[in-house]
Amino acid sequence: MKHALLVPPSGELCDPHVLMELAVAAEAAGWDGFFVWDHLMRPPVEPGDIADPWIVLAAIATATSTIRIGSMITPPVRRRPQVLAKQATTLDHLSGGRLTLGLGLGVDSYHELSGFGEVVDARARGDVLDEAAELLVELWSGEEVHHRGPVFAADGVRLLPVPVQQPRIPLWFAARGDARRPVRRAARYDGLFPVEVDAAKLGRMVELVVAERGSLDGFDVCVELDELGGADPTSLGVTWALVQLIGGVTRAEVAARIASGPN
Repeated sequence: MKHALLVPPSGELCDPHVLMELAVAAEAAGWDGFFVWDHLMRPPVEPGDIADPWIVLAAIATATSTIRIGSMITPPVRRRPQVLAKQATTLDHLSGGRLTLGLGLGVDSYHELSGFGEVVDARARGDVLDEAAELLVELWSGEEVHHRGPVFAADGVRLLPVPVQQPRIPLWFAARGDARRPVRRAARYDGLFPVEVDAAKLGRMVELVVAERGSLDGFDVCVELDELGGADPTSLGVTWALVQLIGGVTRAEVAARIASGPN
């Protein structure tokens, strides 16, 4: 089982230089992954200063050499797939093939979507996410893409270079509670990022993944172990143990957690 940190690029951590230093420290301390939030806005109780995760990840990629990096999670409902495909490919090259891309519906709790006129309805966002994920994979293929969907279009286009990682950059999908559609979506790709689950809910999610895929071979499950109430994570298919740090956490607090090691 691998160990990763999920860090909010906000408040004291809004400075990309700070996040670079923390990622370097995490790599030296034996952590396997350093992921960042992809948010535009947060609740008033959290700092309002938020850095762009993609610029931050690019900086981290240049300062590290082995630790896996990525966004957890990016909502394609406020991204154009062709731009996201190109950004992810470039970051994959910059990092030497260390990028994992987390995707999900996103949230509108603090007007991240509605404040900018984006799609708010959850089912409609799910449709956008499904189409965007399929188009991302097509665009990463290096082949000529012909796509005409309900939301996106790609008319005889070819994006080069292809990502370092083949057959594609790993895609992990967020899923919450007992919703089955997000789990089935994750099962079509490379990983599941359960949000706010206990051992029983995670067990049901993993059972559904196995039913869809036939096995967990080549599939990642990334979860906060504290949510599992002492249950054996490996028996639940967990491959990544996540430590998620809340908004408003200080630089010193993150540094201390990093120094304590992946445990």
